[in-house]
This record gives sequence, structure tokens and C-alpha cells, in this order.
Amino acid sequence: MASVKLADIIEHEKLENLTPEIDISNIKVTQPDINRPALQMAGYFEHFETTRLQIIGFVEYSYMESLPEERQIEIYDILLDHPDHPIPGVIFCRELQPNELFRKAAIKHGVPLLMTKKATSAFTAEIIRWLNVRLAPMISVHGVLVDVYGEGVLITGESGIGKSEAALELIKRGHRLVTDDVVEIRKVSDETLIGTAPDITKHFIELRGIGIVDVKTLFGVSSVKDSQSIDLVIRLEDWDKDKEYDRLGLEEEYIEYLGNRVVCHNIPIRPGRNLAIICESAAVNHRQKKMGYNAAQELYARVQKSLSQKREED
Repeated sequence: MASVKLADIIEHEKLENLTPEIDISNIKVTQPDINRPALQMAGYFEHFETTRLQIIGFVEYSYMESLPEERQIEIYDILLDHPDHPIPGVIFCRELQPNELFRKAAIKHGVPLLMTKKATSAFTAEIIRWLNVRLAPMISVHGVLVDVYGEGVLITGESGIGKSEAALELIKRGHRLVTDDVVEIRKVSDETLIGTAPDITKHFIELRGIGIVDVKTLFGVSSVKDSQSIDLVIRLEDWDKDKEYDRLGLEEEYIEYLGNRVVCHNIPIRPGRNLAIICESAAVNHRQKKMGYNAAQELYARVQKSLSQKREED
């Protein structure tokens, strides 16, 4: 099961640890959803999901503070005491500070207390989005991912066919590299795939005959990107004179990753073809189709109109 270390969440969200006494090194979050324990504060613990991060906003905090001390001690013990499925952490928003009773109960049961300056709604939306990406189902594929005019273009093909060279030319033309050689693909929704680079190879490109090139150092920070949605796949293959290639593009071909379909173009390679310009054109054409204009259908409509006019004249 995918998981994220609580320490990584603290670092990413710039959270303040209110319970440094608790060792958080082995605490992991496995659920992208969060919980606001308003009902639990009122004493309703049916269907309480303890494996989620618990978010305390102003409403929950005000209710906690309004309870008598005896009731606070009772509720806090029930809320935090789950040895089989311990709560990974409780986050207080708006710089709210837990009282000493809550802090003692948290230390007793080993539940870290954290704090953020952000408003509850904004923080909740951000942490869910980030956890959804980090905990999404993931596969690794061989290829190159480039941001071309805002479209995520995944270039695949056999080793040595020219994927990295095409990516380098695209970078020189002002586009941005996400990853070379290995693309980690995460399914964040039924419509969206996000591609990222492994930490080891991030911002590096391998060029046969030259070696490893650091794109960020050579071309600047504007030439790289940490993640990108995958909108289009370009599969490079050796030119086969006996094979029929699509010359109109009336019907889309697709490839499937993690159950999501992505438009795929098979591009034959032969000397003299400029791969960077082809990839650029494919990306712009794909964006144009998403905006409602299909050049192939427009050509087909013109041909049909011309034939109809000729028949009428005859």
C-alpha cells in the first residue's frame, strides 16, 4: 500500500510540530482523505476513520473549549486511543493552539499535534490534492515526458530511437522537460494521469555519445518542470515502407495506462524528419481538438461539399 511519511507532510506544508516529544519518524499516512472530528467531539464515534489525518478548524476548536474539563478528558481519550489503527496526526488550522488537556492526551497516546497558519478550507483542499497525487496508483514506463505549450507529451519508443534527442531539441525551442528515460505515472482521477521523474534522474537527460546532461544547469530553471498531466502519447517507430500510416487522423488511436485512455500517435522515423517540430505540431493540434476544431474533419467536410457541388452541376 502506498504511503507518505508524516515528516514529508510537515516539510511540504510547513507545519509546526506542537509535540516534539513524540517520535514521528515511523508514522505514515495511507489515506488521501481527511476528517474533521466535529461529530466525534460530540461523542459519536460510529464509522470513525482513524487512519485519516484529523483537521481541527475554528468550529471544532470552539466546541472543544466550551466543554467542561471532565468531558474534555473523556472525549480526548476516546478520540485519540486507537492502538490498532492509530491516528497519524491532528492538525490545528488558523494558528489555533490545543489546550493542555488535549496535549497531554495526545502525548499519552502517541498522536502528533501539528499547526498551520492557513485557513481550514484552504488547507484542507491543498492537503487532499497533494495526498491524492502522492498516494495515487503508480506505474513506471520507459519514455520521455515534456511540457509542450502546456500539453503533457509522453514520447515512447524503443531504446536508441531518438526520444532524448527529440526532448533536447524541444527544450532548446523553449519547452520544459519533466523526465527522461523513466516516467512515473500516477492515476489521480479517472480522467487525469500525472507524470513525474524519479528523484535520482530528475532534470537529467542521457545522450548517446555524450553522456549525462543536466538540463536545469545548462538551460536554466525555466526549462524543467516537476510534474505534468499526460495529455498525449507519441510513439516513435522505425519507418516501414510496407506499412500503411494514418495520413488524415479522422479516428483517434488510444493507449491505456492504469485504466485511463490517452490519445496516441504512431510516428515513423526516417532521416530528415524533424521530431521536435512534429511533436510541437501534434501538441498544438491536440489542444485545438480539445477546443473543438478538428482539421481532418474540416478537410473531410470541404471534400464532401465539393463533391456535392460537382454532382449538382452535372
